[in-house]
Amino acid sequence: MASSRVVGLDIGTSAVRAAEVAFGGGGPAGGNGTFERFGQVDLPPGAVRDGEVVEQAVVSHALKQLWQQAGFSTKDVVLGVGNQRVVVREMELPWMPLPQLKASLPYQVQELIPVAGGDALLDFYPTGEATTDRGRTVRGLLVAAQRDTVAANVLAAESAGLKPTMVDLNAFALVRALARGGVGESTVALVDIGARVTNVVISARGVPVLVRMIPTGGQHITDAVATSMSITAHEAEGLKREVGLQFQAPPGAESAGEAIAAIGRQLVESIRNTFVYYAGNHPGAGIEGVLLTGGGAHLPGLGQYLSSSSRIPVALGDALQGLRLGKSLDRSRLAGIESLVAMPVGLAHGVAA
Repeated sequence: MASSRVVGLDIGTSAVRAAEVAFGGGGPAGGNGTFERFGQVDLPPGAVRDGEVVEQAVVSHALKQLWQQAGFSTKDVVLGVGNQRVVVREMELPWMPLPQLKASLPYQVQELIPVAGGDALLDFYPTGEATTDRGRTVRGLLVAAQRDTVAANVLAAESAGLKPTMVDLNAFALVRALARGGVGESTVALVDIGARVTNVVISARGVPVLVRMIPTGGQHITDAVATSMSITAHEAEGLKREVGLQFQAPPGAESAGEAIAAIGRQLVESIRNTFVYYAGNHPGAGIEGVLLTGGGAHLPGLGQYLSSSSRIPVALGDALQGLRLGKSLDRSRLAGIESLVAMPVGLAHGVAA
């Protein structure tokens, strides 16, 4: 039986990134697949805002350029979503077969989400079952996405000649990409720091049990540095990575240091509060480690500050660990950007979920 291939497509605020995964004769259900190709193309400011395509023509052009440069062998893609117009809530519902449960969501959760039923795309990710005085129930995560925010990204992909086969939640993609081996046997926090949105997901033995989307990312820090120093965004990005999040900035960069500290510590506090919320609702199930991904994860000092603030070990996530690599893939091209690969790799594996 021939292999099947799919591309995970991450449309971010600052770039579009994609990873091609090939599955063997058994198809997606047969195993983890082989990582064959990866590519990324930068986007101009404003083309995508908070994870939602605003300038369709610009994004479509970037996607065509990405396919041409990376040489992907298929146009079948899995798209990711994850911004402030996507609501994820823990919920307990009466048990029924999953297809029936998903079909009943518009009638069961209408009053529980801040989105009109006709404007929302609903999904449910079961995480466990229980028997209560009300009978058998199923626990899980309700996902409610505003229809137009998903449609904008789908249209941009279709305009580039691509074929979206499914739309998946970015947080679930992170779990599939990173919760492998020992990480998949423990309780970990996966934190993807994008340009404008930070996705936080708590994974317990490979199952996502808590998802939060924080409306702050690396670009907010860059913007603050640019304003404080009266410099361009490009100059601010370089200065941000030079100064980092530290207690005392180098001479002449004090204003930049203060700007980085103000936004960076606010972001860390929001992440830490998510950990505290989880701990309060799951006694005895502490978080054993934190894995950082995304472009914002490379801010010097951020990981150390988060670790000291939360008292949990923090490391950069590597989506390539334990993953088979295709013969045509130049591993050296991925050196230093392993954390950027996590989202598209996890999205590609969505077809196997």
